[in-house]
Amino acid sequence: MPGTVFEFGDFKLDCDRFELYRAGRSVKLERKPMELLILLAAKEGHLVSRTEIAERLWAREVFVDTEHGINTAVRKIRQALRDDPEDPTFLLTVTGKGYRFIGTTNSRQSSPNPIQLFSEAASDSSASTASSLLAAPTAIEDLQGDHADAQLLTRESKSRVHSRSRGLTLWLGVIGAGAVLALIGAVTLGARASKARFESRFATPEIKSLAVLPLDNLSGDPSQEYFADGMTDELITMLAKNSRLRVTSRTSVMQYKGVHRPLPEIARELGVDGILEGSVVHTGDKVHMTIQLIQAPSDTHVWAESYDRRADEVVGLPREASLAIAKKLNRAVLQSTPSRFVSPEAHDAYLRGKYIWYAGSNDEAGKYFRKATELQPDYALGWSGLSFYYSAGAIGGELKPEDSVAQGGAAAMRAAELDDSLPEAHLALAGAMLCQWQWARAEQEVNRAIELDPKFAEAYHLRSKILAAVNRQDEAIESQKKATELDPFSRSFAMGLSYIEARRYDEAIADSHMRLETTPQDIGLHWILYEAYRRTGRQKEAVAELQQLLMLWGDKQGAEKFGRSFREGGYKAVLRRKLSDLQRDSSKRYHSPVEWAGLYAGLGQREKTLSLLEEAYRHHSPTLFDMQNEPAFDFLHSDPRYRSIIDGMGLPPAY
Repeated sequence: MPGTVFEFGDFKLDCDRFELYRAGRSVKLERKPMELLILLAAKEGHLVSRTEIAERLWAREVFVDTEHGINTAVRKIRQALRDDPEDPTFLLTVTGKGYRFIGTTNSRQSSPNPIQLFSEAASDSSASTASSLLAAPTAIEDLQGDHADAQLLTRESKSRVHSRSRGLTLWLGVIGAGAVLALIGAVTLGARASKARFESRFATPEIKSLAVLPLDNLSGDPSQEYFADGMTDELITMLAKNSRLRVTSRTSVMQYKGVHRPLPEIARELGVDGILEGSVVHTGDKVHMTIQLIQAPSDTHVWAESYDRRADEVVGLPREASLAIAKKLNRAVLQSTPSRFVSPEAHDAYLRGKYIWYAGSNDEAGKYFRKATELQPDYALGWSGLSFYYSAGAIGGELKPEDSVAQGGAAAMRAAELDDSLPEAHLALAGAMLCQWQWARAEQEVNRAIELDPKFAEAYHLRSKILAAVNRQDEAIESQKKATELDPFSRSFAMGLSYIEARRYDEAIADSHMRLETTPQDIGLHWILYEAYRRTGRQKEAVAELQQLLMLWGDKQGAEKFGRSFREGGYKAVLRRKLSDLQRDSSKRYHSPVEWAGLYAGLGQREKTLSLLEEAYRHHSPTLFDMQNEPAFDFLHSDPRYRSIIDGMGLPPAY
C-alpha cells in the first residue's frame, strides 16, 4: 500500500515509510508483523484467513513453521497496539478462520518519499548495480532480519545477489586497475563483516533456564482444557528430565494461563531466559501441537516445530519435543531407560485426573486415576496417582482410615514394582508410609524420590512434613525452603505452616504478611495467619482472619455469624459455633476424630478430648501424625493416656 496512511485510535500506520506511530512517537515493530498489520488494515474490516496470510507474506520464503510465524506476528502486533485479545479494540481473532482488523480507520495518501523516488530512478544504472552489491551485506541482513519468520535465504534472493555480481563484473571492466583493487578490498572487507554479523546474529542464543507457558487449547472445546494442561505438565517434566536446563515448575507457570503479556516481562518475573509457548488441538483421534522457543530478554525466536499425531501416538510426544529442544540448546541429557508402552486411553484418564487434582477435587480425581489403572493395569503413573488420592484423603481427614490407608499403600507398592525409577512412585510410597506411621521408611522413600529427581519440589514438601512429625523441626524448615525455592507459587502457605509446626509463630506471621503484599486475596495465607494467632492466644486477630477466610470463600453469612459469636461470648463461643457446624456437616461427609478433639481441647474438655484421640488411634488415623505440634493438646502432655498414644505411634516425645 505505497503512499497510504491509516489512522486508528492514537495510532498512525504509514505504509510508505513502513512506520507505526502512537501519539506521534515511533513504535517498534519488526518486518513481518508490520507487513501483516498493513495487510489487515488494508482489508478494512474484512476477514483475512490464515491461508491468505501465509500465501501473501511467506509464500517465497523458507520457514520452519508458517503457523508459528503468524502466531508470533499477531502477538507482536497486539503488544505494539496494546490490544487485549479477550476484549480487542483493533485485532479480532475469528476462531479457526483468521483475523479481522476492527479498529475504525481513516486512510489518506502520504507525500512521496524522495529517497524512494531517487532509488527508483537510478535502479537501471550500472553504478546503482555496484552500489547494490556493496550494500549486499545489509540486504542479506534485511532478508534475515525478522528471525521470528525466516531462517534461510530463499533461492530467489540468492539469484538476485548473483545477478548483481555479474553486473559488477561488466562494470569493473571499464575502470582502472587501482580502482578495481580498492573496490575488491572494500567488497571483501564488507563481506567478511557481513558474515561475522550474520553468524553472530543467528547463533543459537544462550538459554540456561526455561519456562513452559500453558499451551493454548485451540480445539474450540473447553472440555479439552485438561488435555492442554496435561501436555504442558508433561513437557515440563520431560524437559526437566532430559536436559540440563533449569525448568520452572508447573504451578509457577500456570498463573500465566490465559494471560497475554510481553514474554520478556513474564520471563523477568519467573527468573528465566527462555520461554516455550504454543498451542494444542485435540479433535477426535487427531492431535496437532505447535510450540516455539523464545530467547526472552531479546524476544528472539530460536526454534519452532509443529507435530501431527494420532491420539494413540501422543504419549511419546512431550518426550520427543523435549529432546529436540534440549539438543537445539546443546543441553541434552542422554536417557538410557527405554520408553514404556502406555495405553492412550489410560494416559488420557491420568491427564484428566491430574487436571482435576490440581483444581482441588481429590474425590473426582481419584475416579480418573482408578480408571487409568483399570484401562492399563501395568501403568505405574496411574497407580501413583491413585495412591496420592488415598493418602491425601486420609491425611486431610476426608477419607476413613479403614477405607484409605491400606489401599494407598498397596497402590504405591504397585507403582514402584512397575517402575522403580519413577520419582512419583517413591513419593507415593513416602505418603503411604506416613499414613502408616512408618517414619523411617517414609523418610527413606521421600529421599529416594529426591535422588531420582533433585528438582522435585513436591518431594521436598512431603519430606518437611515427615521431619516435622518426628520433631526434627529445623531440618523440616530447611526442606520446605528448598521446596519453595524450586516452586515458589505452589502452596504459598507451606513456608508459614512449616514455621507454625516448629512453633515459630512470629516467623509464620511475618512470612504470610510478606506474601500477602503481592497476593492479598490468598486464602491459604489468611489461614496461616488465623492458625498463628489462634495458637498464640491472639483471639481477636484470629477471628478477624477467620472472617476474612470466609469472605474470600464467598460465605458472608458465616463471617458475620462468627463475628457475632465472638462479640457475644468470646473465643469459646466461636469454638462452640464451629462444633455446631461440624456436627451438621458430619451427616454429609466424614470428619476425623482429631478435628473434633482439637475443638474440645480448646474448650478445656479433657475427657472428651482424650476419648476422641484414642478413637483416632484405634482407627489408625493419619491425622494424628502432627498432634504434638498442636498447642491445644499441651495440657494433656502429662496424662498417661496421651503418652500411650505417642508411644504407640512410634513418635519421639516432644514433652
